[in-house]
Amino acid sequence: MSTYRLKNLLSPRSVALVGASSRPVSVGRAVLENIRKANFTGEFGLVNPRHAEIGGMQAVTSLDKLPFVPELVAITAPAKEIPDIIDQAGRRGSAGALIVTAGLGHGPGSLEEAALQAAQRYGMRLIGPNCLGIMMPGVSLNASFSAHMPGAGNLALISQSGAIAAGMVDWAAQRGVGFSGIVSIGDQADVDIADLLDYFALDHKTRAILLYIESIKNARKFMSAARAAARVKPVVVVKSGRMAQGARAAATHTGALAGADAVYDAAFRRAGILRVSDLRELFDCAETLGRVESPSGKRLAILTNGGGIGVLAVDRLVELGGIPAPMTPETRKKLDAVLPPTWSGSNPVDIVGDADAARYARALEVLLADPGNDAILVLNVQTAIASAADIAETVTGMVKTYREEHRRWAKPVLAAWVGADQSIVESLSGAGIPNYPTEDDAVRGFMHLVRHREVVEELSQVPPAMPDTFAPDVANARAMVSAAMADGRQWLEPVEIKRLLEAYDIAMVPTYAAADIDQAVAYARDIFAQGATVVLKILSRDIVHKSDVGGVVLNLTTPEAVRAAAADILARARKLRPEARIAGVIVQAMVVRAKARELILGLADDPTFGTVVVFGRGGTAVEIINDKALALPPLDLQLARDLIDRTRVSRLLHAYRDVPAVKQDAVAMVLVKLAQMAADIPEIRELDINPLLADETGVTAVDARIAVGVPPRKFAGSGPANFAVRAYPSQWERHLELKDGWRIFVRPMRPEDEPTIHSFLKHVTPHDLRLRFFAPMKEFTHEFIARLTQLDYARAMAFIAFEEATNEMVGVVRIHSDSIYESGEYAILLRSDLKGRGLGWALMQLIIDYARSEGLKTISGDVLQENTTMLDMCRQLGFEVKPDSSEPDICDVRLKL
Repeated sequence: MSTYRLKNLLSPRSVALVGASSRPVSVGRAVLENIRKANFTGEFGLVNPRHAEIGGMQAVTSLDKLPFVPELVAITAPAKEIPDIIDQAGRRGSAGALIVTAGLGHGPGSLEEAALQAAQRYGMRLIGPNCLGIMMPGVSLNASFSAHMPGAGNLALISQSGAIAAGMVDWAAQRGVGFSGIVSIGDQADVDIADLLDYFALDHKTRAILLYIESIKNARKFMSAARAAARVKPVVVVKSGRMAQGARAAATHTGALAGADAVYDAAFRRAGILRVSDLRELFDCAETLGRVESPSGKRLAILTNGGGIGVLAVDRLVELGGIPAPMTPETRKKLDAVLPPTWSGSNPVDIVGDADAARYARALEVLLADPGNDAILVLNVQTAIASAADIAETVTGMVKTYREEHRRWAKPVLAAWVGADQSIVESLSGAGIPNYPTEDDAVRGFMHLVRHREVVEELSQVPPAMPDTFAPDVANARAMVSAAMADGRQWLEPVEIKRLLEAYDIAMVPTYAAADIDQAVAYARDIFAQGATVVLKILSRDIVHKSDVGGVVLNLTTPEAVRAAAADILARARKLRPEARIAGVIVQAMVVRAKARELILGLADDPTFGTVVVFGRGGTAVEIINDKALALPPLDLQLARDLIDRTRVSRLLHAYRDVPAVKQDAVAMVLVKLAQMAADIPEIRELDINPLLADETGVTAVDARIAVGVPPRKFAGSGPANFAVRAYPSQWERHLELKDGWRIFVRPMRPEDEPTIHSFLKHVTPHDLRLRFFAPMKEFTHEFIARLTQLDYARAMAFIAFEEATNEMVGVVRIHSDSIYESGEYAILLRSDLKGRGLGWALMQLIIDYARSEGLKTISGDVLQENTTMLDMCRQLGFEVKPDSSEPDICDVRLKL
C-alpha cells in the first residue's frame, strides 16, 4: 500500500497509548515516559482497562472513551489483545497503529494475521509488530522504548533491528547528528522497507536514507522503491548475514557462485544503493551525507600537520578509488609564499608538526581557492606546541565563511582530529563539518560522497542501443523446453542445448549425441572431414559434471582413437556411477584457440530476487578461483559491460603482449541475450555456459548445462514473474493505422530513447510545451530527459510513437501510478506539426487500455483551461472534467476504469 496514510502515522496530530504500564521497568511505561519527555504537542491519551491512572496521568478503559480520535494508536498491550484493539481503533477512525508488542506469531491463524485483517477492514496501516517503535523529532514524537530521543536533522533511518536503531540514536547524540525520522519496522506485517523508502524519498526534510536490513520480503516492490528513492537522495544500507551460506546446494557452477549475499549485493547495486559493511561505516556515511553535498569529482586535497597520517590517508584514498588532487605549479607557488620551507611541497600538504591555527588558515585558504581539487580533508594530530581547539575553531570559521560565499558551489570540507576532545568534535559538528576519529574513516566518508555522485550518474546514463539484428526464435526455444518438461526431464540434452543457444544467436561448437560407439565414430568422421579434432563426453542425465567421472577426453585425431576413448569413457562412468542412466557419448568438434579466454556465463535462481545473471572466469576450477560478478536482469549493453568490469578476468579481455583484445561487446551481447532468454522462458531454472571461449574473432560456447522446471511465481504483476526488476514489456508494441492510412509504430519507452526525445522536442512549439509542462521550457537537460526515459515499468509507463515511413518520433504518452496503485496520472505530448491526425486519440486509448490491464481504478490528469482540444478529447473519452478548486487556470480530468 506504499505511502497511503503513512503521514498520519509518522506525523500524527493525536496519539493514544494502549497498554501503558504502572510497572517502572516495562516496555509500556518506557514508551509512556518517552512520549511525555519528547513534549509531543498533539493530543495524547492513555488506554488501560485495569488502571485509572498511570504515572500521574489519567487513563480510560477503552479507545472509544477517549475525548478525541487518535490518528496513531501505539500498542504495548499483551499479544492476545491486539486484534481486538486494532478493531476498536478502526471503528473509532484511527489511521493506523504502531505495535511494539512481540509474540504475535506468523502465518494463517496467527494473531498477526488477525490484527492485519482487522486493520484492512478499516484501511488502517500497521507498523510492527515486535519493534522498538518510531522517533520523529520534527513533530516531537518518541513512541519507542529507546533510551534517548534523537535531535532533529536530515537523516532518516529504517531498521529491521530495534537494537541497531537504538544504537544509532546513542551515536548520533555523541556526534551532534540529527534525524528526520527513525522507524523500527519489526516483523513488517504491513508497512515495510519499500513503503518507508517511498515516504522518506518524498520527505523534503530528509537528505539521506539509512537502512539496516536482514532480509527482503517483496523484492520487486523493494527494487522499485529503492531505485526511485536513490534517484533523488542517497540511500545507504548495511545488511547482516554477509557470510551466511546459500540456502541450498547448487547443481551448476553458476548456481554455486550465486550465493545469497552476492545476490543482495547485485540488487543494491542495480537499485543505486550504497552498501557499507558494518555499523561503523554506516555511522561514517551518516556523518558525511548528513552534512555536505557530493563533490563534482574524486580529487581530494589533504591538509595535515603530520606527514605519516597524511600518507596513510593517501594510501587509503587510492585503494578505494579516489585521486590525490594533483598540485599545480601555481598552487605550489601560493603555498610556498605562506608556508615554511619545510612543508611537503605536494599533496598531502604537510605543514609540519608545529603548525598553529594561523598556518592552517593560510594553507586552507589556498586549497579552497584551488580548482584542482574537488574536496579537502583537514587532519590534525594534537601536539604540545599548538592548541588543537584553536585550530579547530579557526578551520570552522573559515569553512563557514567559505560556504556563505559559495553556497551551492562550495566544495566539501571534511576533518579528522586524532584523539580530539569532545568539545572539538562538538565544534566541528556544530559547524556542519563531517568529522571522524581517524584518517581512514574520513577518507571512507569522502568516498561515500564520490560513490553517491557516481550512482546518480550511472542511473542517468543512456545505454547503447541494441543491434536490430538480434531477433531470437522464441517460439522454437519455448517448444524445446516444453517438450523436455513434458518428457519429465530436468536437464536438456546437449543437442537441445545447442539448438536453444542458437535460437538466441549464441554460437556453440558442433555437437552430436551418439547412442553407441559406432555412431560416435561416424559423427567423428564428419568432424575430421572439416579439418577439426574431436572431444568426447559422457552423455547422462544423472552426471552433470562430466569431468568428475573422467567423462571428457580431448583432442582425438583418428577414428580408432575415438573408438577406444568412447569405450573407456562408458566403462569408467558405469563403474564410478553404476546408478546413473547412461545414454551414450557426446561428440563435439574441438575448438583450439590458443589465445582465447575461458569464461563462465549463466543464469541462477535466487529465492528472494528471482533470476540472477552470473559472469566470471570459467574452467573446471571456477568455484575455487571465485572470480565472478552478479546482476539482476533485464540487462542492456551498458549493464552487461558493468557486470563484466566488476571481475578480475575483465582485464584479460583487453589486449596484452601478443594477445589481441576480445571482440568488442561480444561477451556483453551474450549476457544480454541470456537475460532475454530468461525473460522469454522462465522455465529455465539454471543455465551454465562453461567455458565460453572469447577472442578477437568472437565467442563460442564449448559446454553448457540447462536445468528446466515449472517456475515458482515469485512476483505479482505483469512481466516475467521471475524478475525482481520488471523487464521491457514487449507485448505492448503496436502497429497502428490512423487517418488517411498513416501508419504508426508504438512501443514502450526505453532508456536509450533520450537522444530521440531531444530531437522530437525540436518539433514542439513553445506554446505546446507550456500546455504540457505548465511553464515556459527553455531547455531540457540530460538529467531531466533521463528521468523521463528511465522507467522501471513497475510504477510508470510511457509509450513512444514513431512514423513508420520516416522512423521519426511523433508523440509520447505516459502514466505514473500513485503509491497505492489505484490511480494513475497521465500526460501526453505530440509533434506540433502533426496534430489533428488522430494520434492523440490513439495514444490516449492505448494508455487507458494499459492502465486497465494493470488494475488501476482511475486515470486522472491536470489540463490547462486554455487547452480546449485536450479537454474536448477527454470528454469524448468519458473523462469527468471539473475546475480545480485551488488553481482556477487548471481543470481536473478523471476517468473511472
